[in-house]
Amino acid sequence: MPDNGTLPLEESLQVTISDDKMQAYLVFKRVEGELKFTSRELEQFLLTEGITSGLQTDTIYLISQRPQDFYFAQNIVAVGTPPIAGKDGYINVLFGESERQDRRPVEREDGSVDYKEVTQLANVKAGQLIAERVPAEPGAPGKSVTGDEIAPRDGKDVHFKIGKNVVVNPEKVAMYAAIDGLVTKTDKDKLNVFPVYEVNGDVDYNIGNIDFVGTVVIRGNILTGFRVKASGDIRVTGGIEGAEVESDGSVEISGGIIGSNKGFVKAGCNVRCSFIQEGNVIAGEDVLVTQSIMHSNVRAGKSVKCAGAKGLIVGGTIQAGDRVTARMIGNSMSTATVIEVGVRPELRQELGDLRTTMRQLAESLDKTEKALVLLDQMAAIGQLSGDKLALRVKLTATKRQTAEELQTAKERVLEIEKTLEDATTARVDAVHTLWGGTKIVIGRYTRFVKDGAQRVSFRFSDGDIVMVPFH
Repeated sequence: MPDNGTLPLEESLQVTISDDKMQAYLVFKRVEGELKFTSRELEQFLLTEGITSGLQTDTIYLISQRPQDFYFAQNIVAVGTPPIAGKDGYINVLFGESERQDRRPVEREDGSVDYKEVTQLANVKAGQLIAERVPAEPGAPGKSVTGDEIAPRDGKDVHFKIGKNVVVNPEKVAMYAAIDGLVTKTDKDKLNVFPVYEVNGDVDYNIGNIDFVGTVVIRGNILTGFRVKASGDIRVTGGIEGAEVESDGSVEISGGIIGSNKGFVKAGCNVRCSFIQEGNVIAGEDVLVTQSIMHSNVRAGKSVKCAGAKGLIVGGTIQAGDRVTARMIGNSMSTATVIEVGVRPELRQELGDLRTTMRQLAESLDKTEKALVLLDQMAAIGQLSGDKLALRVKLTATKRQTAEELQTAKERVLEIEKTLEDATTARVDAVHTLWGGTKIVIGRYTRFVKDGAQRVSFRFSDGDIVMVPFH
């Protein structure tokens, strides 16, 4: 203990703990009178004050050696160990979609694209493993300076999104192909195995319209007036004219789309091609173009990218949920070009539907709970007959399922609301030039660009659309 003539430590020192209990501070209450103590005594004092974990022994030693250096500061004498968040689980796709994304198509000197993958389809055989589920990992708990355990955030498990012609093992960690075919991702990331239908040549009067529950490969063009519909991907080695082309997966075109304002190309996931001229294109995720988009109406759930050597967007209306990127936007003749980002009409629709569903689920949950209260009261006084007992079991199961469905709907609503609020990530990038005559819309805000600018980005900031240098 301190020498006679010096003050006891509790009279001279005070310990405070941060709100999150992750730091302990030592403050000198009084600085007159001689203070002498060893680091061991100081540690002992901290223990009596409830500080049992994460002691900073180096700092404590220095304070005991020269207290006067620490008189007028909040000295950190203990630091807790923060919890380590667990790793989220994920789905490792072994075939198809991931392979294709890694193998970027070869761009020729003229900017067009050589889709060699069309001839090398990633076919799988029935029974072949196509995806594995990697489970989440738990987190490691932390410790506060007072020795309390701080619970970590455990990793979130993901589940297989099961499409057509696939089977999952009982442990739900492996997915296999149920048929021979092509692994295809469709909207909401569902994995499917689709059979393949190949056309050696153009889709014309010899072939007629196609509606196929699988992937369609066309080694030619799709001519004006014809219809091609597929549950899987549609791959075209030529081009698409004013035809109606609709895929639940992605549409990949080696050439371009010359729509002459007729027909449309619609994909659940992505549309990739070298150019779009007077076309109508809708993609659930991305529209990826290597040369130009001219006088077209293009809508993408996530992004529109037109950033090849030419990379030109001129005329028409381009809409994207998140981002539009092009080398050049507009032209020197100020052709009216409209670029809209941060607009997700389908999400607003889904939000409305979810709110209706949630109201219905809440009402049904309320009814179930009231009925259960009645049955519980009857059970308490021993008046529960066999059929009432069965009803009680059934209602309990219904209650659990309704509550789960309600929770899932609530989570999705929060997810959508966050996306709709978050116009901060929405942006329009002109990698080289943006010409006057362009109208930029971000969320609910509009800006007309009169004078051209080079290497610029438009973003939403503080209630306005601002132009910043493109990085």
